[in-house]
Amino acid sequence: MALCLNNKNQIMDNSKYVRYTPEQVEALERVYAECPKPTSLRRQQLIRECPILSNIEPKQIKVWFQNRRCREKQRKEASRLTTVNRKLSAMNKLLMEENDRLQKQVSQLVYENGYMKQQINTVSSTTTDTSCESVVVNGQQQRKNPTPQHPERDANNPAGLLAIAEETLAEFLGKATGTAVDWVQMIGMKPGPDSIGIVAVSRNCSGVAARACGLVSLEPTKVAEILKDRPSWYRDCRCLNILSVIPTGNGGTIELIYLQTYAPTTLASARDFWTLRYTTSLEDGSLVICERSLTTATGGPTGPPATSFVRAEMLPSGYLIRPCEGGGSMIHIVDHIDLDAWSVPEVLRPLYESSKILAQKTTVAALRHIRQIAQETSGEIQYTGGRQPAVLRALSQRLCRGFNDAVNGFVDDGWTVMDSDGVEDVTVAINSSSTKFLGSQYNTLSILPTFGGVLCARASMLLQNVPPALLVRFLREHRSEWADYGVDAYSAASLKASPYAVPCARPGGFPSSQVILPLAQTVEHEEFLEVVRLEGPAFSPEDIALSRDMYLLQLCSGVDENASGACAQLVFAPIDESFGDDAPLLPSGFRVIPLEPKSDGPAATRTLDLASTLEAGTGGTRPAGEIEASNYNHRSVLTIAFQFTFESHYRDNVAAMARQYVRSIVGSVQRVAMAIAPSRLSSQLTPKPFPGSPEAVTLARWISRSYRVHTGGDLLQVDSQDGDAVLKQLWHHSDAIMCCSVKMNASAVFTFANQAGLDMLETTLLALQDIMLDKILDEAGRKVLLSEFSKIMQQGFAYLPAGICVSSMGRPVSYEQAVAWKVLNDEDSNHCLAFMFINWSFV
Repeated sequence: MALCLNNKNQIMDNSKYVRYTPEQVEALERVYAECPKPTSLRRQQLIRECPILSNIEPKQIKVWFQNRRCREKQRKEASRLTTVNRKLSAMNKLLMEENDRLQKQVSQLVYENGYMKQQINTVSSTTTDTSCESVVVNGQQQRKNPTPQHPERDANNPAGLLAIAEETLAEFLGKATGTAVDWVQMIGMKPGPDSIGIVAVSRNCSGVAARACGLVSLEPTKVAEILKDRPSWYRDCRCLNILSVIPTGNGGTIELIYLQTYAPTTLASARDFWTLRYTTSLEDGSLVICERSLTTATGGPTGPPATSFVRAEMLPSGYLIRPCEGGGSMIHIVDHIDLDAWSVPEVLRPLYESSKILAQKTTVAALRHIRQIAQETSGEIQYTGGRQPAVLRALSQRLCRGFNDAVNGFVDDGWTVMDSDGVEDVTVAINSSSTKFLGSQYNTLSILPTFGGVLCARASMLLQNVPPALLVRFLREHRSEWADYGVDAYSAASLKASPYAVPCARPGGFPSSQVILPLAQTVEHEEFLEVVRLEGPAFSPEDIALSRDMYLLQLCSGVDENASGACAQLVFAPIDESFGDDAPLLPSGFRVIPLEPKSDGPAATRTLDLASTLEAGTGGTRPAGEIEASNYNHRSVLTIAFQFTFESHYRDNVAAMARQYVRSIVGSVQRVAMAIAPSRLSSQLTPKPFPGSPEAVTLARWISRSYRVHTGGDLLQVDSQDGDAVLKQLWHHSDAIMCCSVKMNASAVFTFANQAGLDMLETTLLALQDIMLDKILDEAGRKVLLSEFSKIMQQGFAYLPAGICVSSMGRPVSYEQAVAWKVLNDEDSNHCLAFMFINWSFV
């Protein structure tokens, strides 16, 4: 052996002269495997204890280890570059396919555009065929027979189900790789070797649809196994029952599936699906899992009935999984559903008509879950706390499922709603089934000797001008702004053998500091699991029992403000210090969902000219910057649910405490929303200056004059007859004043409201036109209005008694008296109907 020095005076191993015996190399490898660090004292000890290395000089051993580390780094870098190159090649292939699809789509649109122009030019010389309809398919005119396209299928005939499956396969492939749906790429979803993939949403199609394409380092069979296990990754899945499995002659499988999903808020019913799922292989080795609903139009057996659910329809959807060279898979995911949006309140329809929300909740969630498992399998993700990734995922799933159960409160789970004295803004439900929450492996009596059940207080409200991500981040980081330490202590004590007495929820409670201990997070940091330690000092002798640390298991998601259509939520549950993997969890928390308008529907800013000018605060047209700001999603739905265990004799006390606590949280959240509204939007939260458009001035003058003509009194105390002064007083009037179109059936649509009226309805001028008069009145109010309607039309006005109405978010509003009068224009003809609700307040 010969050693030489380079120009940097570093000892180098001249491989031309160095010769190690196989036994020496094996010994050096053993030492390196145990102690790879160069300064390890343990390595020196191992070298001294190894006789075969005693005749090698220490400098020579040092040089060997240096070269060994260099060779290992080179192998890792070569492996990484090979992986990146393989991903780039696969992504390039994916982009080429996407480019081909877009070119076909452009060609088809150009052809159809030319065809339509030709039809318009020759419409006078063509004759109308009334025997059947005419359609254009792939640029060619074809006839569509009005009779059903598919013959009636025998529900008990496997051949009929196979025909449905093959049609589903063809339609799904047309959406996944063809031009069956007009796809538009979601903003912020750029392709690349480290990105989630290509994500697109539908435009101009029935229902809502989303598509995603991406690469994962898992084999196709493993990917298919994960995707078919929908409850493991789809957080809104309540249950999935495979009622029948039928093998097909081509090696595939047909499954009849009944799927139940949770409702995202307390304001709408949950959805269920009755579908056929077809799993098969293509000639190129790709795996396909496609699915569609079985309806009277498609044929097939009838699904099981469910009284608590609204039956939704899944249009041909599924997964195309292609094997990649060198390992891994390329995945195409398509979700296309019709959630029957017309069965929910108008204010919530954007939740069921937004393809972006579908993409975030279902399509992207599936792709992220697969990537997460792929990186966990490869060892790229390291977790703290000594828990396996599968255990942490199970804890996250239990938190979400428990919160969804609390929000929905299904009767078949044992939930019953408590009776109340009147209409409540907070709903309280009780579940006396202990095993549903604590598990059959626990002895309930050992935890709570007089266990009475679980109580849930829940509420939903409309938020204006606050991005969901910003609000949830604030609630997470500033718990003392809304939480009550005494209630937290009661929840923590419920896990012990002797719970404390029922606390009294106080606004703010005792101040407590929190320490957040990270536990796990997903690949793209869109969701993270953590343990929160609450440190609360005692301020009086009677509170010494409460002055101890408490722990919460907390899940936070959707705090990325750039994710379009993403739902943000903060869910937590008290745990004890032991924190077992199967510990009982009773989740509570917040969920904020943006109310984005349907992407392929009419413009979200569509409204009456009057409302448009009022909202803008200008006369006539809006500035370009203001129009752009109006396209920002200002509204979202906040759902709050808090759960508590209770002893039998404390049920009513805990219910009163829970109702008061949630009401205090609602007030705190409203204050927080006002405080953290972005500066671009905060000006809209302050009292608006009176709108000065000519239409608004004219309407204000008509309202005031008509009130004086019909009732003999003055609505406004205005010395000057200046139109702007009249409008200003009307806009800032303390009572809620609204105008609506006149119809004989009293089913009128609101066209204008002052600031108090907008606050009462919990809406904006832009959304006011979606609210109908008969929808806000309760049954008694509608009867009174119908009985007085003829009097209003003949006499010009009527006084209505006190009553209850509801806001656009379903919150009850009481008023002491209401006045209705006809608004006459300058020609003394009926223009609209005005209402004034006096001394209104939320119940």
